[in-house]
Amino acid sequence: MTTEINTIQLTTAQAIIRWLSNQFIEIDGQELRVCGGGFGIFGHGNVTCLGEALHTVQDELPLYRGQNEQSMGFAAAGYAKQWLRQRFMFCTASAGPGTANLLTAAGLAHANRLPMLMLCGDTFLTRLPDPVLQQMENFNDPTFGVNDAFKPVVRYWDRICHPAQIIQSLPNALATMLDPADCGPAFLGLPQDVQGWTYDYPATFFEKRVHRIRRQTPDIAEISDAVAALSNASRPMIIAGGGVQYSKAAKELTVFAEKHQIPVVETIAGRANMLATHPLNIGPVGVTGSDSANAIAEKADVILAVGTRLQDFTTGSWTAFAKDAQFVSINAARHDAGKHMSLPVVGDAKLSLAALDATLTMTAPKTWLESAQQARTKWDAYVADNVSHGNRPNSYAQAIGVVNELCEPRDRVVAAAGGLPAEVTANWRTLDIGTVDVEFGFSCMGYEIAGAWGARIAQAEQEPDQDTITFCGDGSYMMLNSDIYSSVLSQKKLIVLVLDNGGFAVINKLQNNTGNDSFNNLLEDCPTIPQAFGVDFVAHASAMGATAEKVANPTELGMAFQRAKSSDKTYVIVMDVDPYEGWTTEGHTWWEVGTPHVTDNESVREKHLEIEATRAKQRRGV
Repeated sequence: MTTEINTIQLTTAQAIIRWLSNQFIEIDGQELRVCGGGFGIFGHGNVTCLGEALHTVQDELPLYRGQNEQSMGFAAAGYAKQWLRQRFMFCTASAGPGTANLLTAAGLAHANRLPMLMLCGDTFLTRLPDPVLQQMENFNDPTFGVNDAFKPVVRYWDRICHPAQIIQSLPNALATMLDPADCGPAFLGLPQDVQGWTYDYPATFFEKRVHRIRRQTPDIAEISDAVAALSNASRPMIIAGGGVQYSKAAKELTVFAEKHQIPVVETIAGRANMLATHPLNIGPVGVTGSDSANAIAEKADVILAVGTRLQDFTTGSWTAFAKDAQFVSINAARHDAGKHMSLPVVGDAKLSLAALDATLTMTAPKTWLESAQQARTKWDAYVADNVSHGNRPNSYAQAIGVVNELCEPRDRVVAAAGGLPAEVTANWRTLDIGTVDVEFGFSCMGYEIAGAWGARIAQAEQEPDQDTITFCGDGSYMMLNSDIYSSVLSQKKLIVLVLDNGGFAVINKLQNNTGNDSFNNLLEDCPTIPQAFGVDFVAHASAMGATAEKVANPTELGMAFQRAKSSDKTYVIVMDVDPYEGWTTEGHTWWEVGTPHVTDNESVREKHLEIEATRAKQRRGV
């Protein structure tokens, strides 16, 4: 007996889009499309077939017109982060340079473990018209092209060589993007001819499906090991990473810390896991951290790391902790849970903290917590002075303090590259949970505005009355600013603070701190610039449709910020800041950078010896 299968004849492109539009996710009891839409720039490699398919689902999968493929990827990352990795956007680009422009964005999404789907044009499978426009010919391997460059920077990669392949490839790509352990970008190469080929797809393939994010239960034996280590701790500490938020475990973290009276420090990605005023929040840790967090980090004997990949800015290149400190790492990813001889607890942060709490009876010594809180009180006083303004040059910290004072608790703050991530991490006082996005996994110049645009699209779906505020240096602004225009076109208001210090000032600072003379970072120090001058950022932003103004000092910045809050469209505020004075000088651990072992420059040689002398504190992988 044979049973006929109901089929639908569609092109490959039509089938991809129909399938995407029928995938949903349950979030807090509400069903939403797991794909929130996409960002696209059309070219010959994606307009005729994929463009035709997308035209039919404009309401279900809104397509935002990008200005630059790289910035589209940044926007998709900002969107996914705002949605705590529960929803994603796709990016579509044409074959050749359009797709190649997405490489950096793929790296950002990979480093930050963020979901993003790339639907990119590829050369003709038949090869009959080869070589085609924008094709990179590999003389020894005709299957090897530009799209293969994405393999190291994505979690899932496939080239669709037949329409039937998407029946397996699309679910696999989605499963990767929704997996807490393997989460990251997925790439589908779509040859231009295959996009238009038809296939009789099973109708059931397009039926509505509701997905859920997996919560992995921790192993009982690993929980027992963790309990034993914590029970013997005299000076326990918790490092709270970005995974706490992705697991929606901020409440469980707080309850656990309060019950056992364990001080908590935050990573850069974990900023806004706890309110600044919580008595157990001892501050940010690491290279861009606080004196308070780093003071207890170097004394802690057992460190519970929750949802963090322990990158070098968190660990001070592994000098921030005692060499004999025992790590216990809760992480959904096995790769992260076992770093530096950690006792691994492979599992969901929310479930793992609950499992630990159920059997752990210890309470940290009162004297240990009191010493941590005293250190935090001192740090708070330093920050209060650092962000104050008066008879001092304008600084990043002062601008941060002004915004921190005037913004609403649920407004979202974005920063990414240069000196601002460090300054925001150190000086921002968290007003509400999950409101800070400091992209420091890839620390990508240009994310500031593009990522904020994506975050604002997501924020408008959740909290439309709040604002997305981005701190952007003049260097990052010049690198990628076109999504000011995008935000105005799409009516997704941003508040953009452009803090102009005349070039790449933070790298100039690093240059000077390693004994080098200023060279090729600040505009005034570039030998190939006969007469340096600054950009009129107000005129530039205004030309893209934003409201823009320049202010002279933090007092004027505060008044301008209030005008920006009242505005109904993107508002750009420009303020000059000093490239040398006003940096946050406290709270830093050692950070390993390569310095010349041989040089004729005496100041470079002295700095090399000074830096290397601190290496004695570094843990060597254990």
